[in-house]
Amino acid sequence: MPKKGIHISVNDLPRFDRDFFGSTDSISYIGSGSIGGKASGLAFIKNKLVSFFEDNPFRGIDVIIPRMVIIATDVFDSFMKLNNLHEIVDSDVDDDRVAHAFGQAQFPAEMVGDLRALITSVHTPLAVRSSSLLEDAMYEPFAGVYATKMIPNNQPDIDTRFKRLIDAIKFVYASTYFKSARDYHRAAGRSTADEKMAVIIQEVVGRRYNDRFYPHLSGVARSYNFYPMGKAVPDEGVVDLALGLGKTIVDGGLVWSYSPAHPRAVPPAGSAGEFLKMTQTNFWAVNMGKPPAYDPMRETEYLTKGELSDAEYDGTLKYAASTYRPADDRIVMGVGADGPRLINFAPILVADLLPINDLIIKILKLCDEAVGSEVEVEFAMIIHSKSDKPSTFGFLQVRPMVVSHSKIDLTDEEMTGDNVLLASDRVLGNGIFENIEDVIFVDPDNFEAKNTRQIAMQLSELNKKILDEKRNYLLIGFGRWGSSDPWLGTPVEWGQISGARAIVEATIPGMNVELSQGSHFFHNITSFQICYFSVHYTGEHKIDWAWLQKQKEVGRTEFVKHVRLEKPLLIKVDGRHSRGVILT
Repeated sequence: MPKKGIHISVNDLPRFDRDFFGSTDSISYIGSGSIGGKASGLAFIKNKLVSFFEDNPFRGIDVIIPRMVIIATDVFDSFMKLNNLHEIVDSDVDDDRVAHAFGQAQFPAEMVGDLRALITSVHTPLAVRSSSLLEDAMYEPFAGVYATKMIPNNQPDIDTRFKRLIDAIKFVYASTYFKSARDYHRAAGRSTADEKMAVIIQEVVGRRYNDRFYPHLSGVARSYNFYPMGKAVPDEGVVDLALGLGKTIVDGGLVWSYSPAHPRAVPPAGSAGEFLKMTQTNFWAVNMGKPPAYDPMRETEYLTKGELSDAEYDGTLKYAASTYRPADDRIVMGVGADGPRLINFAPILVADLLPINDLIIKILKLCDEAVGSEVEVEFAMIIHSKSDKPSTFGFLQVRPMVVSHSKIDLTDEEMTGDNVLLASDRVLGNGIFENIEDVIFVDPDNFEAKNTRQIAMQLSELNKKILDEKRNYLLIGFGRWGSSDPWLGTPVEWGQISGARAIVEATIPGMNVELSQGSHFFHNITSFQICYFSVHYTGEHKIDWAWLQKQKEVGRTEFVKHVRLEKPLLIKVDGRHSRGVILT
């Protein structure tokens, strides 16, 4: 099927009605210009989803797109011009100075009335999200590059709530010029002058529990699975689920991943107790309690992390958790037994207490057909235990995926031999690549998980140098790349390794986690068509570290080495069978 793409303009949407909840329009806009990629995706899919589920109601679940208002790009242009901010951002200053300048800047007066009317009528938490011109484009997705700020919006006086909203909008605007975004623009061959920022103001899907506001579950579903396990195949897709806000997923935290065609299948583990190390241990929520220290330029200013014991106190583990019984090394569904809890969503996926998986399959199919390509969908759910009240499936985002279907043949003989640097039966990507002469790798003789933050910074230094030379490289390291948890892998942002055209994650006994296919980092890898190898320490194939250490060293830091090869590597990836080899 040809790719239809996603494009909606302001002419296709109604203007903002100051009666936010009374209006029949769930998506509207303020200003003029463009609404950006993220908002365009939601507006594009809205009628398709709403009309389908109105005619075909799903049993026990209402499908909605949470109400939202889009501040179009001309407001961003006015804001920049009014405050002469281009002079600051063009000087390549650090993030703190950018944030301070935007925080002190004056917001265009002509927009104040509509925004104040909005905040006057809405008292629920709001997500203030980026929707730039370049965001979610097919081959330049900019996923996770810009900011999202959630605000509790529960202060008693309008002036305070209005100020917090304006602060959040300014923060999203400022993130257009943070270092990570500038690095990303550079890697994509774009100038920041090409970018304009629209902003989405949207209801947060969730319920309040004491001083926390969060959904029963959040998810990212993909209609193509780059790393199928067991009986699963790529075209059956993959779903990542997490308790609480979806930040856990998109930041690359521990989540529950499964194939929607095989919802009862579990990932391999040596014992039932090992699952405790593989599943979520905390969750994100909006902080509805005592206001934190004022810090308007911090993305998580109004967020809080809860423990599983907090969720159990809130009563939100009913559909998410199972219990580990150490006496007989067993996992039992639900929270009726005593023992440590683990988040595997068995009550939903195994007992089928709610047909969420069937709904996800249907939505992926509808979105695939509408967009004309494989898609990634973000969502959040509120689950009502009473049968007379439907649960709510909040559709938050759709973006196209890049999946190559070219046929690459890779024989078993090519996977072994003296000229194999590494091979893997778990590889993302597809194609043949022959122009990489540089390898940047984390030194295996000097690696400890406690140093991963330093490793990220040192990689950034080497990445900048190699980009200045207009070269690309193979990157090799340990654990999950791009994780927000430094104990799961190296917490790099995309701009810090943007010169990599092939990436390898090697697992080690103390750092052995599955990839998070729902993370923004992962989406960028697929969209830039970067090969991603996963080499397990117990697997058949090994990395030839001895050969790497003998190559010509052209750069090094305390934990990272950069070598340059006499001839380019040959990288072959068979995407149909998710395997690949790198030959010297």
